Amino acid sequence: MKKLFTAALITGLSGVVFAADTYTLDPTHVWPTFEINHFGLSTQRGRFDKTTGTLTLDRTKKTGSVAATIETGSLNLGFEKWNEHVKGEDFFDAAKYPTITFKSDTFNFDSDKLVTVDGQLTMRGVTKPVKLQVANFKCMPHPMLKREVCAGDISTTIKRSEWGISKYSPNIGEEVLIKIPVEAIKNN
Repeated sequence: MKKLFTAALITGLSGVVFAADTYTLDPTHVWPTFEINHFGLSTQRGRFDKTTGTLTLDRTKKTGSVAATIETGSLNLGFEKWNEHVKGEDFFDAAKYPTITFKSDTFNFDSDKLVTVDGQLTMRGVTKPVKLQVANFKCMPHPMLKREVCAGDISTTIKRSEWGISKYSPNIGEEVLIKIPVEAIKNN
């Protein structure tokens, strides 16, 4: 009986100790950026200023999930007239498609390091699979917040025409490099 009770207690505690943790993306430290070739002359860059989402992570089981939403109306290229053009129907069509979403429940680890995330990117009403590369991934107590933070640098390259954004192709590049610094704060 004592052995049965001890086994049940250990099993119960291990479920609590090793359960997945939930984190909220820190909107002040998650700014998706993109880079695209402009008429073969230069690399132009832009960013989105409003991103929300949650991350669950079980480092023991090496599993996790993420759901992130980017507001297309928060596009920032540095010039208002250019912002309006790229938010328009030729590109992101922010009035019709106010969000870009990414969802995943497939995290891939190399030893203890998260290295890739496979998920679904929805943009302009089109959903396609995307593999995100993860660099510099770590979880640690935040020195100012006094709470655990998981962070890393995310990147991927997509072909914009696959999401219905093909205006001015091939003069404006087909491939778009996406980079996202991510910091997620553990929920209490």
